[in-house]
Amino acid sequence: MKTGTIHGVGLGPGAQDLLSVRADRLVRSARHVAYFRKAGKPGQARRIVEGMLRDDVIELPMEYPVTTEIPVADPRYNALLAAFYAECTQRLAALTGTGEDVVVLCEGDPFFYGSFMHLYTRLSGQVSIGVVPGITGMSGAWTACGQPMTWGDDVLTVIMATMPEEELTRRIRDTDALVVMKIGRNLAKLRRAVTAVGRQDEAYLVEYAAMADQRVTPLREAESVTPYFSILLIHGQGRRP
Repeated sequence: MKTGTIHGVGLGPGAQDLLSVRADRLVRSARHVAYFRKAGKPGQARRIVEGMLRDDVIELPMEYPVTTEIPVADPRYNALLAAFYAECTQRLAALTGTGEDVVVLCEGDPFFYGSFMHLYTRLSGQVSIGVVPGITGMSGAWTACGQPMTWGDDVLTVIMATMPEEELTRRIRDTDALVVMKIGRNLAKLRRAVTAVGRQDEAYLVEYAAMADQRVTPLREAESVTPYFSILLIHGQGRRP
C-alpha cells in the first residue's frame, strides 16, 4: 500500500493572503489537518485557516499538556512535552501508514522556533515528510513598523525574553538590530535590559503583526503586552549609500 506524506505547512504571521501559493493549495485540499493548541483553546494556526478547509476535513488537534504552568527549567516540563511529541508522532505516522496525507498547520515558518520541529526530527527517515516555508512572525512585525530592519553590515540578533536579565542586556548591547520573542510576563525584565544599554528610545513593541488587531507601540509608552503574539524590535542603522 502506498504510504502518505506529512506536510509541515508554514502559514505566515497571521493573514491568509500571506500564505504561499503552495501552502494555500495544500491547506485547501487536505483531508486530514493537524495543529497544535492549548487545551480549551481553538489555536492560532486553526484560526488562520478559518474558511479555507474542505467541508469533509478531518481535524486532528494536538493539545499541549503544559504551557506556562511549570517552569521550563523543571525536569517535569521536558518529560511531559517529550511524551506528548512522541504520542503525536505515533498518531500521525499511523495515519500515513494507511496511505493518507496529513497537513500540519504551523504558525510562521515550520523551522523557526515552532513545535513542528519536534515532530520533524522524530519522523524524519521514518515516513515521507515535507516542509513548506512561511513568512516569519518577526518579518510581519518589522513590516508593520514601516521601517527597514537591517542595513549594510548590520548584525541581526534574535533572542528570547525568557533569558536571564544579564544575558539579555549583553546581547542587546552587542548587536545592531534586535528581535525579541516570547515576551509575555518578561516585559519588565526586558524593559530594564533595554534601558540599561540606553536603547529604550529605539525599541518598539509589535503585537498581533499582520492580524486584524495589529498594534505598534514605542517601548517607552507600553504598559503591558499580549502574552504570546508580541515581538520587540530595535531597527539597525547601518551602512547605506
